[in-house]
Amino acid sequence: MIKNYLKVAWRNLAKNKAHTFINVTGLSVGMAVSILIGLWIWDELSYDKYHQNYDRVVQVMQHQTINGETSTQTAMPIPLGNMLRSDYKNDFKYVTLSSWTFGHIVTYGDKKLLTQGNYMQPEAPDMLSLKMLKGTRSGLNDPSSIMLSATLAKSLFGNTDPLFKVIKLNNKNDVKVTGVYEDMPRNTTFHDVSLIAPWALYLANEDWLKRASVSWGNNSFQVFAMLNPNADINKVNARIRDLKLKNIALQGDKVGESFHPQVFLHPMAKWHLYSEFKQGINTGGGIQFVWMFGIIGIFVLMLACINFMNLSTARSEKRAKEVGIRKTVGSLRSQIILQFFSESLMITIFAFVISIALVALTLPWFNQVAGKEMSILWANPIFWIMGIAFSILTGIIAGSYPAFYLSSFQPVKVLKGTFKAGRFAALPRRILVVLQFTVSVTLIIGTIIVFRQVQFTKNRAVGYERTGLLEVHLKTDDIHKNFSAVRNDLLQSGSIVEMAESGSPLTNVYSNNSGYDWKGKLPGLQDDFAYVPVGPEFGKTAGWKIIAGRDFEKGNKADSSAVILNAASVKFMGFKNPVGEIIMNDKDKMHVIGVVEDMVMSSPYEPVKTTLFVAQSGSTGIIDVRLNPKKSTREALAKVESVFKKYDPGSPFDYKFSDDEYNKKFATEERVGKLAGFFTILAIFISCMGLFGMASFMAEQRIKEIGVRKVLGASVFSLWRLMSTDFVLLVGISLLVAIPTAYYFMHGWLQNYKYRADLSWWIFALTGIAAIGITLLTVSYQSIKAALTNPVKSLKTE
Repeated sequence: MIKNYLKVAWRNLAKNKAHTFINVTGLSVGMAVSILIGLWIWDELSYDKYHQNYDRVVQVMQHQTINGETSTQTAMPIPLGNMLRSDYKNDFKYVTLSSWTFGHIVTYGDKKLLTQGNYMQPEAPDMLSLKMLKGTRSGLNDPSSIMLSATLAKSLFGNTDPLFKVIKLNNKNDVKVTGVYEDMPRNTTFHDVSLIAPWALYLANEDWLKRASVSWGNNSFQVFAMLNPNADINKVNARIRDLKLKNIALQGDKVGESFHPQVFLHPMAKWHLYSEFKQGINTGGGIQFVWMFGIIGIFVLMLACINFMNLSTARSEKRAKEVGIRKTVGSLRSQIILQFFSESLMITIFAFVISIALVALTLPWFNQVAGKEMSILWANPIFWIMGIAFSILTGIIAGSYPAFYLSSFQPVKVLKGTFKAGRFAALPRRILVVLQFTVSVTLIIGTIIVFRQVQFTKNRAVGYERTGLLEVHLKTDDIHKNFSAVRNDLLQSGSIVEMAESGSPLTNVYSNNSGYDWKGKLPGLQDDFAYVPVGPEFGKTAGWKIIAGRDFEKGNKADSSAVILNAASVKFMGFKNPVGEIIMNDKDKMHVIGVVEDMVMSSPYEPVKTTLFVAQSGSTGIIDVRLNPKKSTREALAKVESVFKKYDPGSPFDYKFSDDEYNKKFATEERVGKLAGFFTILAIFISCMGLFGMASFMAEQRIKEIGVRKVLGASVFSLWRLMSTDFVLLVGISLLVAIPTAYYFMHGWLQNYKYRADLSWWIFALTGIAAIGITLLTVSYQSIKAALTNPVKSLKTE
């Protein structure tokens, strides 16, 4: 019986090649999209699960409230970590202080590499359950030790055993390799950590850390912890909530106390997908994209299923006699249903095989766009079980309506020739076409708005000139000590226009200060300024725009206590004539000498932060370089590198283009836009294939009507219009549904951004015109082909 079902199914599929091609192609594309999205969602949901203690590791964070606005941050003070370690042993198995992940120079013999890593306390490898390839997880107990990732160890030592080899870290310390751990996968928070050095070594190298070790107000570090198995995170949160507030009050830090800090634990399970906080409440984060792409995957597959159902039911009259004969010779309705399901399943299994091939071909590109390292899980039985189950489910869904609809035909009417599909037989197909284009149009509008939001923010005035601007991150003080010589050499070479030192790059803010006072400050007003130390050449290097007062002047001793405000600071402080005003911080006085236009240094989606630019004292860690636009970039870079290496031969030349760093701020939105655009194109392709198949069927069904109309004098244009009107009407209905739906969801999405584009009417109008144009292009071939058919051929059988 089953063999007969399959044989009949194969014959029917082979007989209707165009119909089969459209169904297989549509389903395979839809299933490929669903598999790609499924792999992406799996990767997102498994983020950080590489760590065995995934469900117990937490990051210590805090809420701070300034003038009614609550912000959430991961930066914490050292004493908090020490107190959690010593006084809360019943709650935590491990508490680990950590630096941020930043660049380090590692040297072994003639090899000198720049890599990323952290300083962490000895418990970190156990907490992160690192998979050790050499050595043990206790390798950080020695203050002069270091642990390396497998890739870094391979780069330094090749195939030789790295254990107990001595390398130089940051051109300062000789450290011994005590462990090599497996590279952490890309879908982990610590993926970029290629080395882990002891926290004790960090403290010994930096004098400012010794002062920070006793300051509850210095939020410059990270604190990670692992809960004990019996600890309840909510109860622990209640116990530690006011820990910082109480101790900062004991130190007499009135400003820090006024921010009312609240400490809490953020579990590793939420680091990636639930990382956003608004007003102290976790509002989600990446999980919204998981839901969004999951829904898109379901809709794209649904579009392919709609094609199958539409084309199968549309051709029902051609198979009506087959059903009638089968019922006459004794076939049960259940057997006929099974027959049609076998055809559907044959198509979906075939489509699944093709979809796997499509996924294999497109996955490298998909990984590049999505920023992933995903692969098809060939050896995973769960993948194949889910894939086959997925195909069967798709086949059942896609074949359900045709199976039950066709099996309901009455054999007497069919064989007597009195069977008619009914006036409402085409209604389900029309509804499904409307649904198809509603989804497609919604995706088109959403994609346009995402790209427009990104472009709108990119075009925002940033207050300085990014093109040709470099930011060089220093690892030693050599360039700072020889700054004047380096600058003179480069200016004389003609490779640069200007260069300066700064405490933060132009695309980020590394430090914030508060507790300032000034004339006219409102009682109770809390301040929190971005604090950027800069050299006197900074303004000319950045190309900032002075709107009042003057710039810093080299050699002017008065500028040692000078400050330049941005426009946002002037507005916040309420100054009418800011130049000459005095700003107090404890006993220190700063004289305002100038005001510059706001510069977008942090998030381009947020208002510019109030900022103080102060005269640099000591090494700042950043060198800003303005390349000469009259020189080729390659030539200028080569010269800058040679001069930097002349004065700092022990450090690799670590530079970044400011415009590249700025563009990285749009990476998430651009990635979402590209993926959504890709899926939208495929959704439109699937919908158009369905329209093409439907138009082909209608042209075939109405061939005699068209022949009669031509004999009676109908023109090709009038026949084309007759054939196209129905489809345009259906798309018009879908536009009436899709436009308000897209407006509702995209308006809500834009509310996540304070600096956002408007929902212009032309987006919806253009999309509507495009949808109708695509429809006409799709159905016109079959319509014109039918209109041009010789009526003699279509009518000669009558």
